[in-house]
Amino acid sequence: MTVTLTKRADINLNSVLAVAWKNESAQISEAALDRIARCRASFLELIDSDPPPVIYGVTTAMGELASTKLEKEERDRHARIKAFAAATSFGDPYPERIVRGIVLARLANFLEGHAATTPRIALAVAEMLDGRPMPQVPSSGQGGAGEILALYPLFAALTTRFDLEVKERGSLINGSPCAAALLADSALAARRRLHLIEHVFALSIEAFRAPLEHYDAALEDLWGDPHEAAALDGLRRLLHGAGDGRRNYQAPVSYRIVPRILGHAHRAIAAAERAATVSLSSASDNPVYIPPDEKHPLGRCISTGGYHNAMAAPALDDLAAIWADICLLCDRHGSKLLNGKVSGLPDLLLIDRHPSDSDGHGNLGYVPMATTGYLEQAKHAAQRTFIPGTESAGAGQDDVAATAFPAWAKEEKAGRCLDACLATLAVVASQALYVTNRQAPPPLRDFLAEVRSIVPPVEKDRVLGPELLGLTELFTKKVFTP
Repeated sequence: MTVTLTKRADINLNSVLAVAWKNESAQISEAALDRIARCRASFLELIDSDPPPVIYGVTTAMGELASTKLEKEERDRHARIKAFAAATSFGDPYPERIVRGIVLARLANFLEGHAATTPRIALAVAEMLDGRPMPQVPSSGQGGAGEILALYPLFAALTTRFDLEVKERGSLINGSPCAAALLADSALAARRRLHLIEHVFALSIEAFRAPLEHYDAALEDLWGDPHEAAALDGLRRLLHGAGDGRRNYQAPVSYRIVPRILGHAHRAIAAAERAATVSLSSASDNPVYIPPDEKHPLGRCISTGGYHNAMAAPALDDLAAIWADICLLCDRHGSKLLNGKVSGLPDLLLIDRHPSDSDGHGNLGYVPMATTGYLEQAKHAAQRTFIPGTESAGAGQDDVAATAFPAWAKEEKAGRCLDACLATLAVVASQALYVTNRQAPPPLRDFLAEVRSIVPPVEKDRVLGPELLGLTELFTKKVFTP
């Protein structure tokens, strides 16, 4: 399929899912191409007016030479400078889905004429999404004030096909499409990760025989929060048909606060989705062209800080933080299930038993140690991203660095640590059900079977690390499957 783009609002989470995750192509509608051409014509009239307006990188030079005015013949020569070899970022590349998301988000500046570029450049950007291999964009070393260190290598090959005209180079490398794409990617993954989280914790609740009153529908009205209500509802759906014989007294805190914590996950994801939606359709170019109106018949072009996305990093930080908190819940649930004195189940710790002590199940006592390790890694990753200052040689006006790049890396790390913690808890819950000869509630049976297809119940001691890794990888694959 092909996603047709007419206006900025057409670039949203749904189109990122289709184009970036599902590898569908994108095309610019005829209406949008007509608008782009009209804005380009008005822009050229604007810069040829007398006296010419001061427009950064168009009628002036760039960087520390921003005060240097360019004569008309100098503008064309300045526009054709291909400085892409100056890009210095390097390291592990972003996944292709993210690079495709960046290319898609780049089109937001073009569709309604705000890039003031020619239709040919807009078309060339859209054509990059036709299934051809994506250029590699380094995920490390992104310390620029904007996103040029990522956008330079992304569009370098494209620029070799054209003699660039005024404003076209800046239209490719200015703005914040990277932040928008990174945030959208995390938001899409987070919604899928939450689905996985709900399944694992519902399985743990059933394995522990926690009282169902902890997730009663009456709490929705008492608490008064739609996100916590969604968490309560999700847990109840998965626990429908839960077994009887439950404890008649309250479960530990870590079981009772599950809907509160998952409610905050709903809240953080909703905030990330909203920030991504706004960011994807944002005209973030610098300078940005504002099309003609009654007061400005030729439009106007103004310098902005649109390339600094201030929403992305806080939203990503909140996701990383809730992932770390849920890692802690995994640690607590696993430990409580394994400890028969707390769970009331057969003791599954059995770390130092003698080999002759046969009870029909093997040793899970070391599993919490792995959970603790991933928990600490997640907590380390889930640190707030502060705005970095930069005054490197030659930086000129660029005294503040962008924040979305490091924030995404930390969220991605915390999320993968959570996948590992969820895998350990799922295995412990599976074992608790196995040794007590109980079935999972009907909505969880397929999920439990999937867990056991990779980590079968432990009947005698065996090395579990490779199996836990396999389950972790399955969980991560679920998160990133469209």
